[in-house]
Amino acid sequence: MARLEQVEAQHGVRILYAAEGGSRCWGYNAPDSDYDVRFVYLQAAEWYEAGGQRDVIELPLADGLDISGWELRKALRLTLGGNAALLEWLASPQVYRQHPAACRLLRNLGQEHFVGDAAYWHYLSAARKNYRGRKREQQLRLKKYLYVLRPLLAAQWLLRWRSMPPLRLGELADQTLDDIRLRDELAGLLALKSAGDAPEYGPATPGLHDYIEREMRAYEAAARPNRHSDWARADALLEQVRLACGA
Repeated sequence: MARLEQVEAQHGVRILYAAEGGSRCWGYNAPDSDYDVRFVYLQAAEWYEAGGQRDVIELPLADGLDISGWELRKALRLTLGGNAALLEWLASPQVYRQHPAACRLLRNLGQEHFVGDAAYWHYLSAARKNYRGRKREQQLRLKKYLYVLRPLLAAQWLLRWRSMPPLRLGELADQTLDDIRLRDELAGLLALKSAGDAPEYGPATPGLHDYIEREMRAYEAAARPNRHSDWARADALLEQVRLACGA
């Protein structure tokens, strides 16, 4: 992808991995949905020695491409603190760029250091953020509705199976929504969204609306544990990846 090469040249970084990371992976993209390209990159050695610098790269939306990336140390620290975004990127079916040795180490990270309890709260926090935005709207924006449901169901998956949830919302629903009426309501929304027939705004479906409200009330009432990221382990993993890449 030419835009990734431009990022490397402009910022002086090395992209280790890039993949699709949005609604096209989650199973509720419309035909005209943007492509959400997410990547992980290494900086030059002097950048790590200096410290305290910006550790994300974000490009303006252009030509249907939404491109952003994390510096590797940031990605590792967040992952070890329970943020599952990097692990989702690594599971993406659409990969644009990968360094084989680096990606092997990163995928081992997911298998060996997956923090299930912390990831559970990560997903619930994401659901709460999207839920609060939805509550301020006069009408329901269907896209945001799905953005609340997916992390909610991912959290339910973690409660049941203690493993990384699947990416696609339909698969999550099949395994976590026991009420067939809820699954049918969601399947109807997904079909509309995928066909490009869904209106941007519309009324909530009764069953899913009640489900979201109930789960959000339970989340707000729950005691959330203190979370911390193992920075020493993240820094050790960073050095392993840098060595594997000859950096």
